[in-house]
Amino acid sequence: MALSLPSIALLTHPLVDQSLAVIREYLPSPLPMLEAIDRRTPISFKQLSVEAPLNRLFATAIEEGEFDDFEGRRIRLEVTGGQPGITIGFWAGRLRILDGKGEATIRGSLGAFKTLAERRQDPDQLFFQRRLVIEGDTELGLGLKNLLDSLEWDFTLHRLLLSQ
Repeated sequence: MALSLPSIALLTHPLVDQSLAVIREYLPSPLPMLEAIDRRTPISFKQLSVEAPLNRLFATAIEEGEFDDFEGRRIRLEVTGGQPGITIGFWAGRLRILDGKGEATIRGSLGAFKTLAERRQDPDQLFFQRRLVIEGDTELGLGLKNLLDSLEWDFTLHRLLLSQ
């Protein structure tokens, strides 16, 4: 007995879109759960799990010296509300995950960061629409935004986990 899978056409049906919209609207926000996980996760685990993929993602730019202007600087990325968040620094030719505040903070919703990472929208639009906000050393934050916008990078799970 063969089990047939639904056709791709059903996945783009208006009823499916409406159902997903209702689910998104009424499901509770994942932020409290993410905040609890973030508070209980030691910085050493965050460093082990995030630094290597982050450095692989930007390896070419790091080798070409694109991040040299950020040597010794700290930038914090936060989901709206302050948690969860991550502070990133650049020391000795490597991106590092740090504990504490940054000199600049880029804050926005999970959706805004996802849109930025997937490059589905111009980063300037995200800032002009106030979906992403820079606080603190705005020159540093804008410098990072401009650098990320100028780089060609492949934000895929395969690239992050498997590339050397």
